[in-house]
Amino acid sequence: MDFDQLSTERPTLSLKDPEQVLHEVFGYETFRPLQGDIIREVVSGGDALVLMPTGGGKSLCYQVPALVRPGTAVVISPLIALMQDQVAALNELGVRAAFLNSTMDYAQARDTENALMTGELDLLYCAPERLIQPRTRDLLHDASISLFAIDEAHCVSQWGHDFRSDYLELSLLAREFPTVPRIALTATADERTRQEIAERLSLTEARHFVSGFDRPNIQYRISPKTNANKQLLDFIKAEHDDDCGIVYCMSRNKVDATARMLSDKGYTALPYHAGLNAPERARNQERFLREDGVIVVATIAFGMGIDKPDVRFVAHLDLPKSLEAYYQETGRAGRDGKPSTAWMVYGLQDVIKLRQMLEGSMGNDQFKRVERQKLDAMLGLCEVTSCRRQVLLRYFGDTLDEPCGNCDTCLVPPDTWDGTVAVQKALSCVFRTGQRYGVTYLIDVLRGSDNERVRQFGHDKVSTFGIGTELSANDWKSVFRQLVANGYLRADPEGYGSLQLTEQCRPLLKGEQPIQLRKDPVPVKSSGRSGSGSAKAKISDQITDQAGWEALRACRKALADKQGVPPYVIFHDTTLFDMLERRPTTLSELAEVNGVGTAKLEKYGEIFLQTLGDLSEA
Repeated sequence: MDFDQLSTERPTLSLKDPEQVLHEVFGYETFRPLQGDIIREVVSGGDALVLMPTGGGKSLCYQVPALVRPGTAVVISPLIALMQDQVAALNELGVRAAFLNSTMDYAQARDTENALMTGELDLLYCAPERLIQPRTRDLLHDASISLFAIDEAHCVSQWGHDFRSDYLELSLLAREFPTVPRIALTATADERTRQEIAERLSLTEARHFVSGFDRPNIQYRISPKTNANKQLLDFIKAEHDDDCGIVYCMSRNKVDATARMLSDKGYTALPYHAGLNAPERARNQERFLREDGVIVVATIAFGMGIDKPDVRFVAHLDLPKSLEAYYQETGRAGRDGKPSTAWMVYGLQDVIKLRQMLEGSMGNDQFKRVERQKLDAMLGLCEVTSCRRQVLLRYFGDTLDEPCGNCDTCLVPPDTWDGTVAVQKALSCVFRTGQRYGVTYLIDVLRGSDNERVRQFGHDKVSTFGIGTELSANDWKSVFRQLVANGYLRADPEGYGSLQLTEQCRPLLKGEQPIQLRKDPVPVKSSGRSGSGSAKAKISDQITDQAGWEALRACRKALADKQGVPPYVIFHDTTLFDMLERRPTTLSELAEVNGVGTAKLEKYGEIFLQTLGDLSEA
C-alpha cells in the first residue's frame, strides 16, 4: 500500500447549492429533519436559533451555508483544545478552515489573519474571548464575513450548567455586523434558557428551530449506589469490555482514583481534569480521540464539543447538578446512532453533598431557587417509576407518546410499596435524636444496633430505638434517600451531614398523608436495542467478514497516523461498514458509499479500492 500517493492539496470549493455541497463535500445524500430548513434560512441571510440533540448534525447547519455564501464564516467555539480537531476534520474534506486562538505564536496568527483578509478561508474558528478583543473585531470589519455561528450557545445562560462570561459580550455581533446572518446552536436548553439565549444574543427576531431531543439509541439506566467501583467494573466487563467510554466523577481526586482502579483491572483508562497540566490533558484527550477502547475518567471539564462518534457508554459515578448537565454529558454517547448506554449510580450522599453545595454557594436567593428546581428535576428522574425518557424529554418541552422500551424502568418496571409506616418511623427517629445525626447513625438507632456510640448518647432509650428491624440497612438507606430527594428531609446546611425535618414532612409525620416508595430494582443489563427501532445493532455484531473489517480499519489507522488526525476523521465506522457491504470496485461506485465526499474520494479512493481488491483476491 503506497501512502505517498496521497494528495496534499485541497481543492478550492466553489459550490453554490446546499444539496450539492452536502453530497460533494460531506458525502451524504439527503439532509436530516430540519437541517435543510435551517440551512436555507441562513443561506438567504436570516438569523437562526437552533436546538438539536447531540449527534443530530448541528455543525452542518453552519458548515454548509459557509460553503454556499461568499466570504468566511466565523465560528465561535468555547474550548480552544477542540478547535484543532474540528479544523482538521474540515481540512480532510477539502474545506479551507483554520482557527485563531491564544495557543498560536505570532507568525501562525499572522498567517491565519492574512488568509482571512485575502479570502482564502471558508471557516475560521475563534474562541469568544479572542473574538471580543478590539484587534480581532477590527480584522473582521475589514474582511468579508459570510456568517457568524455561535456554537454551544447555552454558555451564554447564567442559569445554565456551562456559563461562560465571555459569551455575554457576543451581543456585539448584532450591533457591529447587522447585515451578517447569525446562527446560535445548542443541544441543551429548557424554555427558560432558550429565552435567555435569544435575549442575550439579540436573536429575539430570529427563526427558532427546535428538533426533537430524543436519542432513541441511548439506553438510560440509573441504579442505587452500593459499591460504585464494583458496579462500574461489572457494567463495563459485562457490556462494554472493549469499547470506548467516558466516566464522569464530581471531584479530581475521585477521577484519579477511578482511572487508577480501571487501569489496574487492565483497561486503558486516562484521567482528565483541570488539576492536570495542559500537556497531559491534551495528551489524554488525543489518545481518547485517536485510539480504540480508551476510557476517559473526567470531571465535567471534559467533553464539550467532542465529535467522537463511537463512544459506546457514558457512566456517572456521581449525580449531575441538573438535567441539562445530564443530557449534555450522556449525549456524548452514540453520536453514530448505534446502541449506547447512559449508566449512572447515585446515593444519598450525592443528594446531601449537592444540596449542601447549593445552599452554601454565593448565589443570591433567585439563583438558589432556580438551582433547587434543577436539582429537584434531576432527582425526579432518578426516583421516577415510569419511563425515564418521557420524563427527560418533558423537561425540555418535548413529548413521547408511548414509553420508550429502552430505559431500565421500561425494561424492568420498578415495584412500589406502601412506605407510610416506615417513613413515620424514619422521620420520628430524626426528631427523637435531635436532628443532629447522619443516616448511618439513624439506621443504627432504628435497627436497635448495640453499639457504644448509640449508648453513649442515650439513644438506646428513645422510643424509636429498635422499631425498624423489619427492614435491612440498605432498605433504610433507600427510604432516607427518597425522603431527602423528595424534600421531606434536608441535609444540615452547615455541612455536618446531619438530617433535618422540613415543613413538607409534617403531614407524613402525623400520619395524615400516605406515601408510596420505590423499591430499588435488580440491575438490568443492556438489551442492545432501541425502543423506537431506529438504531441498528452494534456494527461489530453485524460484521460477517471480520478479516475484511480489520483490513479496512488498519488502512484507516495508517492514513490517520500519517495525517496526524483521529481515525474517524478519515472515515466513520459506518462508512467502513458500508464499504465492506457494497464492495465497490471503481471510484464511481465508491462515491456512492455514505460519507465519501469528493475530497476524500480523491485523497483516499484508490487506497481503499486497493485494500478491498486485496480482500477479493485473498
